[in-house]
Amino acid sequence: MRAALVRPAEPVPRHDVPLRPAAIAMAWLGVGLPLEELAVPGVALGPHDALVAVEMSTICGSDVHTVQGRRHAPAPLVLGHESVGRIIALGDEGARGVDGAELQVGDRVVWSVTVSCGRCDRCAAGLTQKCRALAKYGHARIEPRWELTGGFAGHVHLRAGTAIVRVPEALPAAALAPVGCATATAWAAVSRGAVLRGRVLSDPAATAPAPVRALAGERVVVMGAGLVGLTAAVIAAEEGGAVIVSDPDPSRRAFAARFGLTAVAPEDVAEEGADLVLEASGHAVRAALDAVDVGGAVVLVGSVFPADPVPMDAERIVRGLVTVSGVHNYTAAELKAAAGFMAGRGRTYPFADAVGAVLPLAAADEALRRAAGAESPLRVGLTPR
Repeated sequence: MRAALVRPAEPVPRHDVPLRPAAIAMAWLGVGLPLEELAVPGVALGPHDALVAVEMSTICGSDVHTVQGRRHAPAPLVLGHESVGRIIALGDEGARGVDGAELQVGDRVVWSVTVSCGRCDRCAAGLTQKCRALAKYGHARIEPRWELTGGFAGHVHLRAGTAIVRVPEALPAAALAPVGCATATAWAAVSRGAVLRGRVLSDPAATAPAPVRALAGERVVVMGAGLVGLTAAVIAAEEGGAVIVSDPDPSRRAFAARFGLTAVAPEDVAEEGADLVLEASGHAVRAALDAVDVGGAVVLVGSVFPADPVPMDAERIVRGLVTVSGVHNYTAAELKAAAGFMAGRGRTYPFADAVGAVLPLAAADEALRRAAGAESPLRVGLTPR
């Protein structure tokens, strides 16, 4: 029996974009090694790809975990997945934003941490952040035709399947760069919590709260006052929730107070007193389960690194009619909503102040060291200019 002839896949047409001077990226080569400067003289854009000149990137906790060897990552790679930038080139067939409109050279944009195929069963089910062919900016190994894979660079090559959102010119880069990770993840967590409580969040771009806010009357506890927790607390408060933020770090509690939030030490959180608990630190899962009241919901969003298993009182969960859910990354719609929130009601808060030092790209090793420090700000910024 003769084997069927298998035709090789048609090569994807590419649009070569020379870069003069060459794009510079800081490549991570492995634990304990300094970042290595990589010069990329040009990119090959697929039909629906985009090339973005980075305005600013911010250092997320997962970047620090990678450098410290606390999470698996293939080397070499370009770290960074929280960025804002401007489109300088498009593939031959153009690209569309999440709103469906054609993107243009010169557009200021943020983008998703994930690249999804849009065709697999998970994408069809709305779980695009868990695509079967998933790629992630700042986490993917450098490969031929995709060298500019992360935000620790002067440019990022956005592949087809990336959610891209235009952002306003007036907003500071320090407020916009984290939208592609911390802000969108926080929106996804609060949105999931609202749904579990039978609610729906209001228009994220509205400059004033809706007459009936989604979490009105809800007792909300947010555990962890890092940038995800802080942003989630602000969103929940804007939606009418009576919000308490818990964090062991006095400086983080003080920063949360600048946002008009009530911030307390973990020991001051009452047990079984919350309708909705958002665990955003990864270190307080048991406390989150203890804090939820009968009929309440717990959303776990901070457990994104290896940790010891957490004992769970299954009987209390069952008898208390408690719902426990996990959120990891976000969908394109949630990224769009997060950007809309930052451009709307969120712009009245000092989110830009969450970025402390802003260092040049060449000082990325020092920036990572500061981001990992015990007294680090919520974010450290990097800029290629």
